[in-house]
Amino acid sequence: MPEPTYVLVPGAYHAAWSWRLVGEELERRGVAWVAVDLPSATTGAHPETYLRDDAAEVVASAAGLGPVVLVGHSYGGAVITEAAPDLADLVGLVYVAALLPEPGESAYECVRRVPARTLLDEATRHEDGVLSLDPARARDALYADCDEAIAEWALANLSTQTLASFRSPRTAPPTTVPSTYVVCTLDAAIDPLLQELLAARCDEVVVLESGHCPMLSRVGTLVEAILAAPTGGPSS
Repeated sequence: MPEPTYVLVPGAYHAAWSWRLVGEELERRGVAWVAVDLPSATTGAHPETYLRDDAAEVVASAAGLGPVVLVGHSYGGAVITEAAPDLADLVGLVYVAALLPEPGESAYECVRRVPARTLLDEATRHEDGVLSLDPARARDALYADCDEAIAEWALANLSTQTLASFRSPRTAPPTTVPSTYVVCTLDAAIDPLLQELLAARCDEVVVLESGHCPMLSRVGTLVEAILAAPTGGPSS
């Protein structure tokens, strides 16, 4: 089987830029990759932009690449879960501090399985079906363990997010390709207890002493975890 291409899917409020450092490291190692911009996290997106729209963008981005591994961060975990059954060449799933809703469950409902309020909740603002983040509070929620320059760069690039993307349910059935979950133990955005619950549904678990965005704070370690994740075709 040819070596896979790693399709990097951002979390809410983020875009392909959030994977830049990981992409640079993958390039140094000769590994093919692409990063995706999600319609729901595009500033000015129509409020009725749903999980299925983001999944369709991932499927389109992966078309023609040959074997692919989907890597989803945060809300991006819900997106890769929704997209997975539509990719015939999918060989692996990697969840990074990510949501993994059950069929029929939304990202919002998945988060509320552990009813602890996080710093990300404190940073979130809602108006007319669109969510945004208070930058001062988002710094501690998302980038507390990042270098100051990286944190400032990330804060400057944050977008809005449609509420509909969080509230729309997963429609995709389960897939049987190998899955890996990266638990971030210092996460102030998605409770590590929730991550442990979701990780139990994956084949492999990696634990990082990291905040919510290891693609910005623990680049080399995260890349090692991504490349070590098992791959294989769907079970017959």
